[in-house]
This record gives sequence, C-alpha cells and structure tokens, in this order.
Amino acid sequence: MTNSIFVEGTGALPERDEPWEPVVIPKEDIDAEIARLAALPRPANGRRRSYFVHPRNKKSRGLAPGIEVALDVLLPGEETITFRQNSTQVNFVIRGEGETEISGRLRSTKLHDVWNTPSMRVYRHRNTGDDIYVRLTYSNGALLDMMNIHIVEENPAPAPRASHDESEGEVEDARKKSPYGTFPLNDEGAWMMPYELLINPPSVQSPALYWPWDEVKEHLDKLEALGKDYIGRRLYLLYNPMTGRTNGTTPNFFATMTVRPPKIVDRPHRHSSAAVNYYFSGSGRSTVEGKTYEWKSGDLMLSAPGWAVHNHASFDEPVYELTIQDQPLNIAMESLLWQESLKEPPALLGAEEGFATNRADAAA
Repeated sequence: MTNSIFVEGTGALPERDEPWEPVVIPKEDIDAEIARLAALPRPANGRRRSYFVHPRNKKSRGLAPGIEVALDVLLPGEETITFRQNSTQVNFVIRGEGETEISGRLRSTKLHDVWNTPSMRVYRHRNTGDDIYVRLTYSNGALLDMMNIHIVEENPAPAPRASHDESEGEVEDARKKSPYGTFPLNDEGAWMMPYELLINPPSVQSPALYWPWDEVKEHLDKLEALGKDYIGRRLYLLYNPMTGRTNGTTPNFFATMTVRPPKIVDRPHRHSSAAVNYYFSGSGRSTVEGKTYEWKSGDLMLSAPGWAVHNHASFDEPVYELTIQDQPLNIAMESLLWQESLKEPPALLGAEEGFATNRADAAA
C-alpha cells in the first residue's frame, strides 16, 4: 500500500479546459469600488486595494490564470508603508497624481503614466495631489500564488550580502569551486554545468523604468498616419531592454499602448498568451470566439483568453488602450503559439520566424 496517486494517461492526449470567458468590468463598477475603498478607514499598511478576480478563478486572485490586476487607492496626503515581493509589477495611473519610490528613487506620476516595479525592490506610493490617487497594478502574483511561492513583505529590512572582495583579505575557498567548469558533452550541442555555476547564474540588472504618457502619446499619435489598408495594429511596446528577445516590459508581461482610429477593425487572430485591456478613451467592441462584447472608456476587460480567436473594432472616435499580455513568459517557456491571420498556420514565436505586416506599403 502506497500513498502515490496515479491518473491514467495511456493512449490519450491530455484534456484541456475550456478557455475562461472574456469579462468586461464597466467603468461604473470600478468607480463604485474606488468610492468604497476611499470610504474605508486607513489600513495600517496604507494599502487600500481590491482585486479583479475572474468568476472561474478558484486558485488565485487573477483576472487571467497568470495575470493579477489590483485596484489601488490613496486619499490626498496618504502613503503606503514599504513593500517588497518576488513578483514583478506594471503600474498604471487612472486617476490623480502621486509619487512612487523604488529602491530610494522618487518619481512623480500622473494620469496614464506607466512604470514597472522589479522583483524584490523596496517600494512605496504616495498621493501628492488634491484628488484620489488610483492605480491599476498588474502582477504575476497570480501565477506565483498557484505555485505557492508568492513572497510579500511589509516594511522589509535591507538584506545585507557578504562581501567577497579579495582586496579586503578574503581568500576564495577552493572547495567551493569546481575545477571542471562548464564543458561540452558531445558534438551535438549538449553541455554539462557544475553545481557551483548552477547556483550562481549571471546576474542581469532589472531597472525600474518609467513611460510618461505625454511622451508616449506623442509617438503613438504618429501611427494614425498609417493607411486604412494597414493590416497591423497601431501600437508601441513599452520595452524594457533587460527582457531581450522576449520583448517585455517585465520578464513576465509586455505592456503596449494602442491607438485605434475611428471605425478600424482588426483581423481575427489568436495567441496562447492572455490579454487584459484597459480602455481610457473612445469605445468599441471585441468579438471573442464568435461572441461580441462592447466596451467604452474606463472599462477593464479580459479581452483575449489564451488561444481564443478574437478581434477588436473601434466605433466613431479614436480609442486609446493599455494592453497587458504574458507574452514574454510564454516566449521564455517556448509556448507562445501565435496565429496572426487565421488563413496562415500558427508560429511558435521566439523559436520560429514570426509574421510580417504591410507597413512598408502603408502611409508613413
């Protein structure tokens, strides 16, 4: 008798759950929740927060399986205590103005500004204006919660690290270093790496970067000049160079700013990454797996559950939106299937050649 649990899988492919349905959270509901949070007594840690949780989600606080979206509110003059966590964040201001401190560096933030908070950086937020300061905070905390490894600390003490500067007289212990290093095992490309290098990988600086809306909009609006026959999407990735080939704002997410001229309709497409849109100007509709959802300025939407066929269309005025997708994570996992047109086969982006648009033929 053992305690092992086996699930039969002989001769069968794994079953896949139905995708989570799209969800539109209307501006009116968000405004009501802002008012509710603002009316609460100030909590000890200063964080007035609620989460947008998908009705199907029973495992985390995610709006999508790997994307957590929080609504954060600070009253005039309020500030949070310091926090540190091993999840990364994308922050977006939807009302008011404030100040964010990350690793001791202060930045002023106002309406529609975006910035990232790297993992394990000490940070805090302040309201420096006369209005309520409201942010959307996107995090991979939902994924870490399901892995049971989401570590969040309040008022963290700095973590000192031992110095290994030999100029101070410290001698390297030869017992801690493998004499073999990393070496090729065969001529087919397989290598061997010793434990000493396994637990000390090369470190990459993860910067806290800011994308002020005034500067982003100047470049975004130039994309309206592309002709109506342009088949791509008029957007810019808020790119963090440390993410390299995975094209991210954080190692987990990309954040894109999109402008949709009036009466523009996207081609139906799909991707294994999930997408969450916040619309902050204009109105339109999204069609997902044949069902139509209308949205307007101030609405938040899980607009593209993973691998669901979808497209978007604007109505009679320009649309501006922030989109968060877990594309970089999927590229790193070699799982980012992308079908730019349903007439073309899907590609495994990051491992295969991707897609091209007709931008060279469109108006510049």
